[in-house]
Amino acid sequence: MGEKNKVVNFVYPAMFAALISVLGLISIPLPFSPVPVTGQSLGVMLAGSSLTVRQAGASVLTFILLGAVGVPVFAGMTGGLGIVLGPRGGYLLGYLVGAIVIALLVRQNSSFWRLIAANLVGGILIVYLFGVTWLSAVTGMGLEKAVMAGALPFIPGDLLKVFATAFIGTAVNKRLGNREAAL
Repeated sequence: MGEKNKVVNFVYPAMFAALISVLGLISIPLPFSPVPVTGQSLGVMLAGSSLTVRQAGASVLTFILLGAVGVPVFAGMTGGLGIVLGPRGGYLLGYLVGAIVIALLVRQNSSFWRLIAANLVGGILIVYLFGVTWLSAVTGMGLEKAVMAGALPFIPGDLLKVFATAFIGTAVNKRLGNREAAL
């Protein structure tokens, strides 16, 4: 591995961890849900769409670890282990798994429609699977109520983020060149 690749493998994940954090400034609390509307899922989708599997995982893991130790990188400039273990924690874990799934699905084929499909699976399905399940377990609300409070209100916005990610990801991937296929 060349010196340039070593640097890229640290710089890109750091940049995307910062992007995910900054997108947390876009945070709209909802009166009926402990989960706010946030721009962070857009950053997670972009990381999975533009980075290698390792880089995408490293970027989201860095973001989560920074927040867990108290750096205010989560939605609404919050941080701490309480957020990770609280009602939003499953979504954070879903971000990590989702970004990795997106990167695996995209690999070297980052066409517009492939990005759409990968982000629907990793950016929405996986994130909600972890998030809603965790929300239900932590709050004691039933699974149906957790879906109503922690998924349904967010799906329209997340669908817009999927399309935005496909447009942005296609342009970024053209600029970055070939993605590394190795895990």
